Amino acid sequence: MILYTPVPLEQVFQGIEDVKCPEEVVVGDMTLQVEMLAQGEARVVRLISPRAEDYMNPAYMPGTVFRLTR
Repeated sequence: MILYTPVPLEQVFQGIEDVKCPEEVVVGDMTLQVEMLAQGEARVVRLISPRAEDYMNPAYMPGTVFRLTR
């Protein structure tokens, strides 16, 4: 990636250390990228699935909070 900017790199990348990478959870054929919350809960950040109908399921919509169980 090439970034052309007159802004100093220190300002461009300010706060990058605080960015959390989402964790991946596999549910059936789907992969969910989730943000971990307190007490075993997770918030859906992104859904990755080969099936179009999975994207229509409101239970896996980005922003949905659910409890993780094993």
